[in-house]
Amino acid sequence: MAFTKLSNSIFEQVISDYHKTDNVDAPMHNPYPEKSIEYFLYLKNWIDTVQWHLEDIIRDPEINPEEALKIKRRIDKSNQDRTDLVELIDSYFLDKYKDINVLSEAQINTESPAWAIDRLSILALKIYHMQQEVDRKDTDKDHHEQVSKKLDILLAQREDLSTAIEELLEDIEAGKKYMKVYKQMKMYNDPALNPVLYGKDSK
Repeated sequence: MAFTKLSNSIFEQVISDYHKTDNVDAPMHNPYPEKSIEYFLYLKNWIDTVQWHLEDIIRDPEINPEEALKIKRRIDKSNQDRTDLVELIDSYFLDKYKDINVLSEAQINTESPAWAIDRLSILALKIYHMQQEVDRKDTDKDHHEQVSKKLDILLAQREDLSTAIEELLEDIEAGKKYMKVYKQMKMYNDPALNPVLYGKDSK
């Protein structure tokens, strides 16, 4: 099975599983063997799905400020978890292609395979929620036409992105492209790099 077909299928499964409760505190029940690539893809989209809904909640104009701060902290942790998981998925690709003979004229891609998969995960969420808007019965014709057009664009985008990812993986496998993974050097969570955090320690 093509990797993007597997990914899209798992992402749809996750979103469906999440919306059985539609609760950001619901436990994840990952059905795949631990540490398998399927397990990591499921976990990746679960993190994205929960964060999607946390982002909705925090935008409530009536939200209690203390609750908003708690959710902001959750979103910060979620972003770090998401980054860590993308790097883990890239490690899967690095291991898979470690014995490939890279051609002398091989080029590097603008992003690694896992960061492209990350965009595919977010697209799955956009498609699901735009479909919800299309299916609403309490809107006027103009709203329905607008969201229907947006859904068509998102579906085309997923198809194009899936094709591009498959072509990238084929080129890496053929030695025509090579991948490098730069560990994300996030500074705001690091007490040694965020001046607000290390400033407190010095007082």
